[in-house]
Amino acid sequence: MSLNFLFPILGYLFGSLPFSIWITRYVKHVDVRDSGSGHATTTNTIRQAGFGWGALVLVLDIAKGFIPTYLAFSRNEIPTYLVVLTAAFAVIGHCWPLFAQFRGGMGLATAGGTFLAVNPLTFLISLGLLILLVLVVRHSARASVFTGILIAPVLWLFHIRDISLWVTLGAGLVIAVRFLIDWNRKYRELWLDRENKSS
Repeated sequence: MSLNFLFPILGYLFGSLPFSIWITRYVKHVDVRDSGSGHATTTNTIRQAGFGWGALVLVLDIAKGFIPTYLAFSRNEIPTYLVVLTAAFAVIGHCWPLFAQFRGGMGLATAGGTFLAVNPLTFLISLGLLILLVLVVRHSARASVFTGILIAPVLWLFHIRDISLWVTLGAGLVIAVRFLIDWNRKYRELWLDRENKSS
């Protein structure tokens, strides 16, 4: 009996590992979600625990998208849709984690890990698109929504039409939905995602 159907479950469980919550609680004895953006993110970890701990969270959040997606992608004769579901569920797990009362992060790093697992060029293109849209839109949440929606069509234009196209479509839609919660958020510093003092 094939166990391929377990990979999306594995993706969700990996995604649900709330590293920013665990690390910030260990270092500062606080819940990373109680201040700043209110999300379990790398930037919130940087605010509360420092750059080094934030960098560790970033690497771990990328890894929890990369590992299950890569395991599924590397398995012989696994259907494409199961790889796509594994990637999407890893991002869903990060955003709505089983192990953290379903209050997690925003999913960008974890989605990046899933892209990296299937095609490193896809990861670079998606990162470039996000940076470009942040500079143009000057609102990181809205730029992230647009990135989630546009990354698959952009890959199509670049003639990248392998499995990474479908992975970016699945994970990208999760990102787009997740960032709608911050659509009207005020910003002072784009990359640190801090609220405007005047708001």
